[in-house]
Amino acid sequence: MICRDHPDLIVSQQCRLEKLSRSAFYYMSVEVSAATLELMKAIDRAFTKYPFFGSRQIAAYLRRDDIVVGRHRVRRLMAKMGLEAIYKRPRTSQPHPQHKVYPYLLRGMTIGRSNQVWCSDITFIPVKHGFLYLVEIMDWATRKDLSLRRSNSETLCPPLVRGQ
Repeated sequence: MICRDHPDLIVSQQCRLEKLSRSAFYYMSVEVSAATLELMKAIDRAFTKYPFFGSRQIAAYLRRDDIVVGRHRVRRLMAKMGLEAIYKRPRTSQPHPQHKVYPYLLRGMTIGRSNQVWCSDITFIPVKHGFLYLVEIMDWATRKDLSLRRSNSETLCPPLVRGQ
């Protein structure tokens, strides 16, 4: 595809035409050393025996077998081999079954005029000694600010519409 001895186009222009970075063109793949392959086999054996071990525990397990390796190298090689520890993950996005699910009232609604639908948002801005709270009410159709309030506490930040 890319010819180093092209009479009219230099390599960087050819790479740009092919949508390929120059570094990718000049990249030479490196062979995996025999020691790394042996380490990968040892990691695989340990992971097969203890599939709930992460990189820290596998590194400690290998040290008991006189294989000195850091956990970051173990983590990199586990990722390369597609190994991931099996453990119970937190269910942070699971709603409680007794919580009411409110319907989305704007589904299928065409919003074509101002003052038909308003939206609000609160933003927490980190400052030196805590947070600054910014509350905004916006018109959905025109995207204009109807009200902006900022406060150093959430309770002192009631949003009011301009003109009231």
